Amino acid sequence: MQPNAAKAGMARRGASLCAALALLASPALAGDRALVDIIGYSDSGQYFAFEEFGIQDGSGFAYSSLYIVDLNRDSWVVGTPIREQADDEGFTLSHIRAEVRLQAADDLAGFGIDVPAEFAALIGDGTPGNDGQSLHFGAPGYSPGEVTGDHELRLRSFPTTAAAPCADWFSVEPLGYELVIADEGGERLIHRDGALPRSRGCPMTYRLHSVVLPFNAGSVDDAVALISVYPGGFEGPDRRFIAVPLGL
Repeated sequence: MQPNAAKAGMARRGASLCAALALLASPALAGDRALVDIIGYSDSGQYFAFEEFGIQDGSGFAYSSLYIVDLNRDSWVVGTPIREQADDEGFTLSHIRAEVRLQAADDLAGFGIDVPAEFAALIGDGTPGNDGQSLHFGAPGYSPGEVTGDHELRLRSFPTTAAAPCADWFSVEPLGYELVIADEGGERLIHRDGALPRSRGCPMTYRLHSVVLPFNAGSVDDAVALISVYPGGFEGPDRRFIAVPLGL
């Protein structure tokens, strides 16, 4: 090895050591925070589609998952979600998202999902002081500030069991969630978890994200609540999404 090459190798090893020490001295790394894109509804209101996407913690690789939900059955349709994840950093997030949309095109067309959706209410990720456990919403009107109805979603978490070995993986007790809606008619239970499926992972907390409606719906009959769920990940809790039909 040439002297200059040896010095260069030592410099690279020194830089790697410094980088490793810097990671040890830095605050704990956080998991990845998926974003959501609402694709829309079928004309009948039975089917609803959305995409969650982001950059995976640990690997730094882009990923996208596209879900089609049968709102009458409160379940994914067969063959979904459609998922893609890059296997190196050369595949950009836009590339992976486009690939998923291409794969999902026939399903989206087959279920007639071509009605845009709108946010009736939203708790933005940059909203300070909001714990994400309650959210008021109604049907948007045409005049500025016009809203029909006043419904409140209330979210609560509780310990439960999970198919995933949460104690072995993360040394945590998995949490399920309960969702209640309250309005002038009283309170009604929308959903309460039993044992969690393996697809949920090991949730550590839940937050209300938004309520969406079909474009120009005029009512909240086909409202869907999006809940952020935070299962354990490689570098901390990751954010993923659950779509819950409210059946109003």
